[in-house]
Amino acid sequence: MKVEIRADKVIVEGYVNAVGRDSRVIPSPTGDFVEQVTPKTFERALRSGNDIELRLNHDRVLGSRNSGNLELREDSIGLYARAEVTDLETMEKAQKGELRGWSFGFFKKKDRLEPLENGLHRRFLEEIELREVSILDSRRTPAYVGTSIEVRGQEESVLEQRGREDMPDVTTKSLGYADRKKEIEILRLRGART
Repeated sequence: MKVEIRADKVIVEGYVNAVGRDSRVIPSPTGDFVEQVTPKTFERALRSGNDIELRLNHDRVLGSRNSGNLELREDSIGLYARAEVTDLETMEKAQKGELRGWSFGFFKKKDRLEPLENGLHRRFLEEIELREVSILDSRRTPAYVGTSIEVRGQEESVLEQRGREDMPDVTTKSLGYADRKKEIEILRLRGART
């Protein structure tokens, strides 16, 4: 994760997930497993045309692909994201070095299991409905481990979330006179609203 702090926004970019690599062990009511996202799975999900939200800790919506502040693509490494965030809380967390990594939330459409010698299974995600990518702060531990949220509908689908461990590379863009003047005006306006 690379975090660039500017006067009026934070730019966060990096890999949300690397395809074709095993996760850590993911606990499940039906038995623990490791997981891989197969290559092109994210690409197919992105082509579906569904909007994908940008969130903080899977909770607060910070934007989306349709709103124009989130870019997503799958390349030979995995799902790459670039987000421009103007949310004040997220900007403050970036300045304090509290942004820790990425996660993603999805509904499974197609997977397959393969038994492993150690009694675990390897789950291959082949088709998903990607719902959101999240920037995680210090309250969440980003690691490619899973948590399930029981969001069940008629089809008994479960929203799943995955994280990726990543230490951010934080840079602050140096500001010129015009940028400083703009920053002071923004702070003055914010102070007038409180």
